[in-house]
Amino acid sequence: MKEFFSLRYDTVMVVLILYSFTYAIHAMAKDARMELVDASVAIADEDRSAVSARIADALLKPYFLPPRQISFRDIDESMDAGRHTFIVDVPPNFQSDLLAGRKPEVQLIVDATAMSQAGRGAAYIQSVIAQEVQTFLGRRPPEDAQQAGLVVRAKFNPNLDSTWFMAVMQLINNITLLGIILSGAALVREREHGTIEHLLVMPLRPVEIMLAKIWATAFVIVTVAVLSLRVMVQGVLQIPIPGSIALFTLGAVVYMFSVASLGIFLATIARSMPQFGLLAFPVFIVMNLLSGGTTPLDSMPVAIQRVMQLSPTTHFVSFAQAILYRGAGMDVVWPEFVAVAGIGAVFFAAALARFRKTVSLMQI
Repeated sequence: MKEFFSLRYDTVMVVLILYSFTYAIHAMAKDARMELVDASVAIADEDRSAVSARIADALLKPYFLPPRQISFRDIDESMDAGRHTFIVDVPPNFQSDLLAGRKPEVQLIVDATAMSQAGRGAAYIQSVIAQEVQTFLGRRPPEDAQQAGLVVRAKFNPNLDSTWFMAVMQLINNITLLGIILSGAALVREREHGTIEHLLVMPLRPVEIMLAKIWATAFVIVTVAVLSLRVMVQGVLQIPIPGSIALFTLGAVVYMFSVASLGIFLATIARSMPQFGLLAFPVFIVMNLLSGGTTPLDSMPVAIQRVMQLSPTTHFVSFAQAILYRGAGMDVVWPEFVAVAGIGAVFFAAALARFRKTVSLMQI
């Protein structure tokens, strides 16, 4: 109860928790789009023909903003200034060369600093130009051009909407971040405010003090995370969750035992909140970026893949995605649960040993 009252009067921490599970999730899901949306495009139409007009008219929202007409002389300046992500240069006599069968070329200039849009947009524009040219010439691809047909079925995210991915992954990342910060900050504040001496004169063992802090942290973070999953993800963002939220909650509790123990371990090393922050944030960043939540684990070097198996975040991301995205049950994710619990036990033992040493020094 003391931990709950301490958190209640810590305005900064309360605001951070509310922000992390509300606006931060909404902003990441809606603003950090990975697909092609509202890309800026310009047309340097040197032909001024019917087919060049068809190409310009085919670049439509929501993929592209309305194409802007520029002159050939302005291409370099416009690209250097970053005004457009794509510039389509239609050469002179393009239509007449098409009709004469000379196979003219259209130049597509791409600002590849916007990597996410550059790759997808370039492929889309190539497809649009090819389709419009074929339509203008009244041709269709030969029936035997493709001997085998490819049928694509996107499971678990049929519209390939990055919002579905970004919202849930931001929720998972915030659980990790706040689990470390909240548990570690609780111990550092005790030392800075001098209230840890009050605990030492009570009939409490170090393990009981640690368990109280871990339990309180887990209760707060998991409760707010589940509410955010229900209200923000499913309600506001309208993202379907096919899996069992109860099973995810159980997994989050096990994971909180692990990261809260890690937070307390870091707090026993730090002597102040600034020091704790300098320790906690690099640890969180490494765990987050290499967990498989940002980039697939399979694309990383084999050595990093093996090392990251020692991180609870890797297993948490794995079973959270399996449960929330694919509707997996306990029969599928139980090895990840065991791994998180085992790593948490190691973190807890290390944190308890450090905490006992700190308590012994303070009693002396």
